[in-house]
Amino acid sequence: MVKNSPYRDLMNQPAMRYVTYAVTGLLLSVVHAVFSKFIAVESVTPDLLLILIVWIALMEGQFVGLIAGFAGGLLYDAVSKDVLGSNALAKTIAGFVAGYFYREGMGLDTIGSFRFLFIVTLSAFVHNLIYFFFYIQPMEVSFWSFFLIYGIAMTLYTTVAAVFPMLVVNSRRSKQ
Repeated sequence: MVKNSPYRDLMNQPAMRYVTYAVTGLLLSVVHAVFSKFIAVESVTPDLLLILIVWIALMEGQFVGLIAGFAGGLLYDAVSKDVLGSNALAKTIAGFVAGYFYREGMGLDTIGSFRFLFIVTLSAFVHNLIYFFFYIQPMEVSFWSFFLIYGIAMTLYTTVAAVFPMLVVNSRRSKQ
């Protein structure tokens, strides 16, 4: 018999889950803005907010993932002083793509498995394809060469960063 923990009771309330997601998104945005230069590899950083958006889409569904992607993208644009809306569009579509893999009641099972890494990789690839398409347009650089250097590298780095939440969920599931 498994006892109910305060965390589990808290996460069963939809309003508190969404507040938790919002606070986590704010924290990840601040962490990215402040500490990204310390974890950057040749100016390539993982998209931590995208991992959260994929998490939300897998736990809550496609529509909520879509909304989380839009809100997270606007937040990311505001924090990074980027063109307003470019990340919002890319993260909205990435949240939509991640939501295709939603199965009711199976969110933690998906997040605790290698399927999570596949979904993050696919969502990050779609996100980077859309984002860099708009980012490169005014520049004199070839889209495909820039995308292969930065887009693929960011996708892989984001996937590597997604290993940590996958392992945390997997270890918590094995303790139950």
